Amino acid sequence: MENFIYYTPTKIFFGRHQEEKIASIIRSYGFKRILFHYGQSSLKKMGLYDKIVENLTKEGICFFELGGVEPNPKLSLVEEGIKLVKQENIDFILAVGGGSVIDSAKAIAVGAKVDFSPWKFSIKEEIPTDHIPVGVVLTLAASGSDMSDSCVITNDRTLEKRGFNSGQNRPLFAVLNPELTYSVSPYQTACGIVDILMHTLERYFSKGEETPLTDAIALGLMKTVLDAGKTAYDHPKDYNARATLMWANSLSHNGLTSCGRNFVMSVHQIEHEISGMYDHISHGAGLAVLWPAWAKLAYPAAKMRFLRFAYEVMNVEKSDQEDQDILEGIRRLKAYFKDIGMPTSMKELEIPEEKFREIAANYSFKGQRILQDIIPVDEEKALEILYQTNQE
Repeated sequence: MENFIYYTPTKIFFGRHQEEKIASIIRSYGFKRILFHYGQSSLKKMGLYDKIVENLTKEGICFFELGGVEPNPKLSLVEEGIKLVKQENIDFILAVGGGSVIDSAKAIAVGAKVDFSPWKFSIKEEIPTDHIPVGVVLTLAASGSDMSDSCVITNDRTLEKRGFNSGQNRPLFAVLNPELTYSVSPYQTACGIVDILMHTLERYFSKGEETPLTDAIALGLMKTVLDAGKTAYDHPKDYNARATLMWANSLSHNGLTSCGRNFVMSVHQIEHEISGMYDHISHGAGLAVLWPAWAKLAYPAAKMRFLRFAYEVMNVEKSDQEDQDILEGIRRLKAYFKDIGMPTSMKELEIPEEKFREIAANYSFKGQRILQDIIPVDEEKALEILYQTNQE
């Protein structure tokens, strides 16, 4: 087990009707002027926008609004938010939505404390040292950004999608009411299932010594997500399934499932280039395409971990043919993705093979980056993974 620091300062308010307390929660911290940050039409359609506004107004809390966050949140809106925060002396940001809204809020929060573009954090030219506190009302179980130290933003001028990790990104609190996810479409529910799963899957399949407790937590979480995910996909208003996904969303990306392990998430990094170039593609959909292809190339380097995954998560019956058992586990996960309506090839994403080299080159920073996953992933390996997605 490697040395690690585990830090999860985010206070969680979990369960039915918790969002109705949002104004009193904010007031308990003493904030005076807040930015209400949200996405597009769905918040108003579900009635949550009106509920939040009414709650804040009744408590006499001064608030300013900035809506319009898109999937794969854009730097240009972040810059608009920073300008508003500085102009109005805002001391707290309330992010109401999913991972895109939360990440946009995080970027505004650290960007408001500096006099340069927050993009410098994303490209690792600067390190954040301060932030405006962020609180969350979560409406989509997927990214885990409500408890994570991660922030991923797309530069809409260069079409680069980059992330940075910092303790400054941890939200102060998060309100998690599973009922707020009842109206999430089957497709977005499926994308969320994949995203939750992949945050732990890529941590589990990483280099390092054995970590028995962390591994047991990771394997249990993944199996639970697959079971609850299928139930939520088939029965959108099943409270326990939605609650399980929402809590797994948080635990899968707050550091719990990687304690004692070194991880780099090469599949995530390749996908960032895909959804950066094609921002209509959901992150979860891209991950569903890439991971089985990566796994087929990577498994010889970590057979015991792949066997445990096959047996304990995918319910593969043990045989005397270990390679076949591993491949069957990968096949079953790919079949699960198909069963919940996810794409499993670049063809299904309608990305032509002539674009693969550009994606791989962007991933590798034009040959400058090699991620030391359980297999090293450089530009050529990324290219091989992309081509592998179109193989049966």
